[in-house]
Amino acid sequence: LFLPTGVMAAATGCRRAVLSGLAGSGGGAAARWRRLLLLPPPDGCVLRMAPARGAAAEPGPCRTVTVEVGGRKMELSSGKLARFADGSAVVQLGDTAVMVTAVSKTKPSASQFMPLVVDYRQKAAAAGRIPTNYLRRELGATDKEILTSRVIDRSIRPLFPVGYFYDTQILCNLLAVDGVNDPDILAINGASAALALSDIPWNGPIGAVRVGLVDGETIVNPTRKQMSSSALNLIVAGAPQNQVVMLEATAENILQQDFCHAIKVGVKQTQHIIQGIQQLVKERGVVKRTVQKFFIAPEEIVECAKKLAFDKIYAVFTDSSHDKISRDEAINKIRLETEEQLKEKFPEAEPYEIMESFNVVSKDIFRNLVLNEYRRCDGRDLTSLRDIKCEVNMFKMLHGSALFQRGQTQVVLCTVTFDSLESSVKSDVISTAVSGIKDKNFMLHYEFPPYATNEIGKVTGINRRELGHGALAEKALKPVIPQDFPFTIRVTSEVLESNGSSSMASACGGSLALMDAGVPVSNAVAGVAIGLITKCNLEKGDIVDYRLLTDILGIEDYYGDMDFKMAGTNKGVTALQVDLKLPGIPIKIVMEAIQQATAAKREILQIMNQTLAKPRPNRKESGPVVETVHVPLSRRLRFVGPGAYNLKKLQAQTGVTVSQLDEETYSVFAPTPSAMHEAREFIHEICKDDQEVNLEFGAVYTATITEIRDSGVMVKLYPNMTPVLLHNSQLDQRKIKHPSALGLEVGQEIQVKYFGRDPTDGRMRLSRKILQSPATTVLKTLTDKNSIVLGGTVPQSSTSSQ
Repeated sequence: LFLPTGVMAAATGCRRAVLSGLAGSGGGAAARWRRLLLLPPPDGCVLRMAPARGAAAEPGPCRTVTVEVGGRKMELSSGKLARFADGSAVVQLGDTAVMVTAVSKTKPSASQFMPLVVDYRQKAAAAGRIPTNYLRRELGATDKEILTSRVIDRSIRPLFPVGYFYDTQILCNLLAVDGVNDPDILAINGASAALALSDIPWNGPIGAVRVGLVDGETIVNPTRKQMSSSALNLIVAGAPQNQVVMLEATAENILQQDFCHAIKVGVKQTQHIIQGIQQLVKERGVVKRTVQKFFIAPEEIVECAKKLAFDKIYAVFTDSSHDKISRDEAINKIRLETEEQLKEKFPEAEPYEIMESFNVVSKDIFRNLVLNEYRRCDGRDLTSLRDIKCEVNMFKMLHGSALFQRGQTQVVLCTVTFDSLESSVKSDVISTAVSGIKDKNFMLHYEFPPYATNEIGKVTGINRRELGHGALAEKALKPVIPQDFPFTIRVTSEVLESNGSSSMASACGGSLALMDAGVPVSNAVAGVAIGLITKCNLEKGDIVDYRLLTDILGIEDYYGDMDFKMAGTNKGVTALQVDLKLPGIPIKIVMEAIQQATAAKREILQIMNQTLAKPRPNRKESGPVVETVHVPLSRRLRFVGPGAYNLKKLQAQTGVTVSQLDEETYSVFAPTPSAMHEAREFIHEICKDDQEVNLEFGAVYTATITEIRDSGVMVKLYPNMTPVLLHNSQLDQRKIKHPSALGLEVGQEIQVKYFGRDPTDGRMRLSRKILQSPATTVLKTLTDKNSIVLGGTVPQSSTSSQ
């Protein structure tokens, strides 16, 4: 008798047999289940079925908890959808709902780290739209989806147990989007609830809120309309007992005290969500699974490694003459020697246990130097910056460029490029429906080639790390960019050498490059990374001692507990990102880190100001040029041409970009001054005989026939005028099919009455028929003229004479 994997079968009167895996065997298991029900049980046996982990033979009860966050109701539910997942939850705020599932394998991964994957996907159907790509379905992940996935990952990763190396996947599925409430916050809370309600080992739950600042008032989980006028966009992920797990913020250069107050408000509000999830967990009676093993180094191997390598490692970490490369080489040499000795002494130990034992010893030595001796491996004290050097105007042909070097091994080359407003980033329809952002004319692209860390690797498209670092530097600089700048700005930041906090170096270099390019930024921007080394009580898990480090190295980030990146101006804060390796830190440490980062930021700005203190008054001569062209509505057809022929020809021949600003104004963008000169000549050429006079409504004018057509005659009121059609219906009181019926000829002069212009295409409306009825008319002659004007000055029309 073959049962589907995952089914518990009990044969009464004979024996019990336990099988597992109905949910894991997919649809095939369900089919075998149905076939099994058709088979008669053995004589004297009764067959009973019960679900295993992750499976539900009968629908379980759906449980819902409603919590009040910022004066609004947030609903968390579980037990109705996706019951085969290890954990699932639906979070709803307003009419926006997100379902999050969590699944983790029971067999360990070959990876030597926590293999966690978070995928946040925006579904078009949730926003009531259809994707606009050629397949009309969701394709690859957008930047918004990747950045949101990173925020969720950073919020939940620190709470997994140490050594839990089991493949785990979090999927966030948008069920409905109302365009009022942003779903990313709901996805973080949904991931927390799904993990807490599952049997996956996880030390949660956490709660997350967004905090805005509108007219000086702190608002929790603001609506999209409120966010459009908010000076702050802060995401706070908090753990029980008012602990901070993750922070992500962009701000309009707000004051430090307002920023700190917003963090405190956000952490307090997260406690309501945490209590709601804990209530769900209690009602469901969740029991965490027992895993095969946690990948932790055995104590006896660690002690042996300590005896073998302690003095050698200590000597390397206390030698401040080492740079990044030489220090890594020295440690790797000690590692190889120590691992060989450990393998001889512990031949049955797994390779991971040998490697991790050495890592534990190295980490303890490094951290104890900071905690006990207040010493850093490069010789600095805890609050000192590395040596900083700045250069601008690296290459004359670039619109703007800067080189920012921090220490011996941190160099960032930033360049600024201007282009037309048409080159701005256009959001997809789903992102627009969710966040309301249609396009942006400032972007920062971060590049991290493998040679920056003396490595070899594939140079392919952008990865998640590069996207995240670039987004952080972009957030830091965007608040100081003028809103009415006439160009789209692209800043590229290429990391040439990396030894910690290249994203904050990108913000510093980007600020210098923008000022070198002549962008009138409101203030210079600088950023710095703050690290944390803690000593914890092993029994309670509380932090009993800690040290904050200013301007951390790569190795201090690797062995430390926090990467706290903050950027801003001398006045306030523009961006913040906090990543932790601990399951939470007190607000007190966060406030101290902000204070320490503020002092370091001001010191960096003083150094940057010595190179370039304010934006250059003018852009470079090789830079692009923008001019406006005023085109009266009546002459738009002449300027644009049939089927936009003239504009296409203009752009193809001169390389300029033409975009319409309003009904009568066009913007002409030229990549160089010479291209603009060519564009001016082209425009003058196509418009030189296209002159307009001030015509009086209801007046009678003498027109000259230039062409006979089947539908009417083409006439001109003055020599340089573009001929217009006088239709057959307006030639005579009688109905005619062809102008020849009236004996009209080319060159003949006729009198017509002027009735203004067509509001849709600007064509003249003339009539000869109306003059055949008895009426008093005044004949007008035309003399004064004006034309299309390049440069934005609207011409003044003169009156016609009788």
